[in-house]
Amino acid sequence: MPRDTAILGPVIALVAWTFAILLLLAYRRVSAGLRGQVHIREFALGESDKVPLRLVLANRNYMNLLELPLLFYVGALMVLVLGPASFAQLLLAWSYVVLRVIHSIIHVTHNRVVHRFYAFLFSNLALLAFWALLLRQVWAGV
Repeated sequence: MPRDTAILGPVIALVAWTFAILLLLAYRRVSAGLRGQVHIREFALGESDKVPLRLVLANRNYMNLLELPLLFYVGALMVLVLGPASFAQLLLAWSYVVLRVIHSIIHVTHNRVVHRFYAFLFSNLALLAFWALLLRQVWAGV
């Protein structure tokens, strides 16, 4: 039985973005190591205070992309199983992904906390609304 797989678009996009940030992190770490800005031992137990800020930010952003987005992935898989995704669910899913990308770009570039906060806040509101629609779908059998 064919399923509506539109919900997988934002899932795949966020997975791809997470790998992009992982590559950025690897690039920044290797580059800093080759330039003598950091020694590999500084990563033995995570990151020490000797790790340059741009590496810390990339690492922290990568970890962010493995934390709360877990709820997005679980919700998207539930929508896939229950299907099909509503227009509102797709809009919220794509909004969540776009806002997470904006959050990452702010985090690994200028890192203005107020800008980052708003991207984080609005992404989480989109995720909350996404889950509200999902729960309504589950409970109402809609």
